[in-house]
Amino acid sequence: MTDTPKISLKGLHKQFGPKIVLDSIDLDIMPGESMVIIGGSGSGKSVTLKCILGLLHPQSGSIKVDGEETIGMGRKDRKRIQEKFGMLFQGAALFDSLPVWENVTFGLLAAGKAKRREAKEIAIENLRSVGLSPDVAHLSPAELSGGMQKRVGLARAIASKPEIIFFDEPTTGLDPIMADVINELIVERVKEMGVTALTITHDMSSVRKIADKVAMIYKGNIIWSGPRNDIDNSGNAYVEQFIHGRAEGPIQMEVLKA
Repeated sequence: MTDTPKISLKGLHKQFGPKIVLDSIDLDIMPGESMVIIGGSGSGKSVTLKCILGLLHPQSGSIKVDGEETIGMGRKDRKRIQEKFGMLFQGAALFDSLPVWENVTFGLLAAGKAKRREAKEIAIENLRSVGLSPDVAHLSPAELSGGMQKRVGLARAIASKPEIIFFDEPTTGLDPIMADVINELIVERVKEMGVTALTITHDMSSVRKIADKVAMIYKGNIIWSGPRNDIDNSGNAYVEQFIHGRAEGPIQMEVLKA
């Protein structure tokens, strides 16, 4: 295994007006590693992800992918880097007007990397890999349950054979059994493909299932990181409160009292 992190964040700072969302984020994710970032709503998880994807531009700091600095990168190089990425969006984010198979291979078709007949075969193969039968390929997203939509989203995330897959709250809106099915599929596909994975979630069952390492973000900083098996003995009061879902503790939620 190379010593160069697949993704390396150093001193990442992002603010919107006077509001500092990311203070100084430092995080290394090694090749083939499954990193899960946890933290409460508004802690900066999604902003971190959007900065890595290039959807947001930080005010300062460094984001390296395979040792290449991506901040300030030109459009052509940025596109080359983005071709390494796959993404499972929080709400599956399927196109209602397209059948499932076109959703799965949308990126390949848009980039001209596959003809329609070939794309359909690729879609069916990837649908099978997430436990969906070939007949699902011709359905519209509106005909699918929430769990099926999430699996189609996963099939799309892996269809282009990315090197890095991002999972944005992969189990949001799913019942506990379907959430476990999705977590299991993520673990299987990530290991089978040998990809690097970065997940943001507040679902501790996902963390315990899919993480190799965990990092907790609080008020724009990584306040703890380590192997998944160490999280129950972190010795960090913020981590303890979060993983056990306790109202009492150093993390104070802003609740307006009537």
